Amino acid sequence: MGGRLTAASYFVQFGMGNTAQDAGKTAVIALGGNALMRKDVKFASFAQQRSVVEKSARQIARLIDEGWRVAITHGNGPQVGNLLLISHMAHERNREIPEIPLDAANANTQGSLGYLIAQAVRNASTDNGEYREIAAIVTQVVVDRNDPAFYNPTKFVGPAYGIEEANELSIRLGWKMKEDRGRGWRRVVASPDPLDIVEITTIHKLMKQGVSVVTVGGGGIPVVREGAYLKGVSSVIDKDRASALLATNLGVRLLAMITQVENVYLDFGKPAQRPVETMNIGDAKTYLDSGQFPQGSMGPKIESAVNFLEKGGKEVLITNPVNITEGFCGLKGTRIVP
Repeated sequence: MGGRLTAASYFVQFGMGNTAQDAGKTAVIALGGNALMRKDVKFASFAQQRSVVEKSARQIARLIDEGWRVAITHGNGPQVGNLLLISHMAHERNREIPEIPLDAANANTQGSLGYLIAQAVRNASTDNGEYREIAAIVTQVVVDRNDPAFYNPTKFVGPAYGIEEANELSIRLGWKMKEDRGRGWRRVVASPDPLDIVEITTIHKLMKQGVSVVTVGGGGIPVVREGAYLKGVSSVIDKDRASALLATNLGVRLLAMITQVENVYLDFGKPAQRPVETMNIGDAKTYLDSGQFPQGSMGPKIESAVNFLEKGGKEVLITNPVNITEGFCGLKGTRIVP
């Protein structure tokens, strides 16, 4: 443990976020599922995912061209679920084909989505007449083997099913299924809290050199420490919580969470639904306590925002993919401040 850096020592050693210029131009951009896949497609092809990613990539490239140093994170729940389903189907047809474990599925989709996002941002930057370096890093995130989440799976992965198909999958494959409000029944897996990002030093050095980074994909590959060694575990880390940890460790000014809606709403889906343009930590905690933000939707994002701000962050933006650049300018989205 003696050689590992803490978040505080990163500020001292690397200095990111210590100057006024750095503080105003550093961000973690967390791309949600809506920035990676179309909602109306159950099993999106790689080409379909590319067309969706390219729309967000053009806006991110504009931000980079304007001098922002960014780390891009992304969800991978649908992709992990689809890969596990493919693995199960192949194994059932031919028992000699081994199934892909969940930690490896995380790594697989981190690599494919990291490639897709990095290429899309690079191409968009080139279209703008610029050439910006961007690198995708397969990232491990440390969790606690004794985290209570392992005994209460809650994280949705894969597509939604009707009740009969969900029951059949539950019986045939042993999957735990829960209802995803408004979508159907989906597989759930353990989602432990992220504690430490293994590759944080490398990420930090790249960003200091002006290289944009795609990292902590899908919340990171969950690993536990066994003495001096690391070992993957079967779980999926919440992308927003891992993004908040990354933003804190990097000392960025802004954490931007890109989701399905332009704003955070109170009484979402009800006749009294109304957008929130700005809230502070106290407001956010009050709304959480009153049940305004359920765990299955906006809850983890608001909790992650509070966590980031309480640990020194300056601002959180929540908006949808089409409003990324306008959100950075303060024209769209919901802003959460200390």
